[in-house]
Amino acid sequence: MRWFLTFLGVLFGVTVFLFLDYSLPSKQTVRITNTYNRLTEIGANSIFYAAADTGTIQNAQGQRDVRFIDTVRPNGKPYVYRNEDTGWIWPPYFKYDSSNLHAKATDLKSSSAAPEWVSITSYGWRVSWLSIYPNAIAVRPVAGPDVRPFNWPAVIILLVMGLFLFMIWRMWNQFRERSIDPALRSADETWDRIDARADAARDRAAGRVGRWWRGLRGR
Repeated sequence: MRWFLTFLGVLFGVTVFLFLDYSLPSKQTVRITNTYNRLTEIGANSIFYAAADTGTIQNAQGQRDVRFIDTVRPNGKPYVYRNEDTGWIWPPYFKYDSSNLHAKATDLKSSSAAPEWVSITSYGWRVSWLSIYPNAIAVRPVAGPDVRPFNWPAVIILLVMGLFLFMIWRMWNQFRERSIDPALRSADETWDRIDARADAARDRAAGRVGRWWRGLRGR
């Protein structure tokens, strides 16, 4: 049983880590090389795209016109973002300005000969073989490729979540001290009384049987 509980604990921890890693905002310093729209096949990976009711039209073939932002990292590796409104779905970024973000990203395009570096805030993962792209939330210029803006949004969200979990833990402890622990103590005391009565009844029964047996032998 212990190994099973350990497995459940590890599985829960990994699930929470992956959930937070996908949902929390991240910042990358990159150089924008291209911005464009593309008809994209939405199939089994639809969970990693915005809902259809956020303003994006999807045709009968399951294709959707999605905005993309091509970038290059300081180490020369490419990194591609999608640019979709999120609406009210999870994660709750309430993004409705993908057109404005597309225009801003287009204005910040640069070449390797005259690079202009930007910090893009996004959430999600980039998985090439599943055609999964992080969703860009904001973009702003930075001084150079070595600039790494501090990720205040993720820190604030984690602090709020930690405070919320601490409050739940405190409420649970108070509920346990006021309700569960007294009930358990009362149940233990009741069980002890029942056990004591059973022992006394057993002793009385044994005494009666002993007296009956001694009386029978004395005849």
